[in-house]
Amino acid sequence: MNTLFTILTILIVIAAILLIAVVLLQNGKGEGMASNFTSANQTLGVRQTADILEKVSWGLVTFILLVSIITSFTVRTHVSGVNVDELIENVGRTARFETNELADAMKKAEREEEAKVAKKETAEKAVAEEKKAEAVKAPAEKKKPAKR
Repeated sequence: MNTLFTILTILIVIAAILLIAVVLLQNGKGEGMASNFTSANQTLGVRQTADILEKVSWGLVTFILLVSIITSFTVRTHVSGVNVDELIENVGRTARFETNELADAMKKAEREEEAKVAKKETAEKAVAEEKKAEAVKAPAEKKKPAKR
């Protein structure tokens, strides 16, 4: 690993631990750990102590944020011979390929459904024509006199 990355990461961890301590020292709605330090409250005043602790906590949060952003720029993009840019491009190609396959499958399903509907309509027409033909034959057969 990069030495600068390691140093910045250690600074972030130290700042996080200090932030935890500062937050625990602040007065909450009830009594916080800051009430244990009554001598500091008496000399500086409760409000001044709370203001200082709040400023320190915001400062630590800002420090962690900025150092984290700086740390992200120290990381190499080529880790163990893998080019991240190529991987991203390959993912795009794979996604397009899968999208094309999906579109083809959907078109095939639509064609099959249309063929089923057309076949059903043809069968219904054939049945209707047979019924029509039977309806025409039935009155003609009734009109013919029965052979004796």
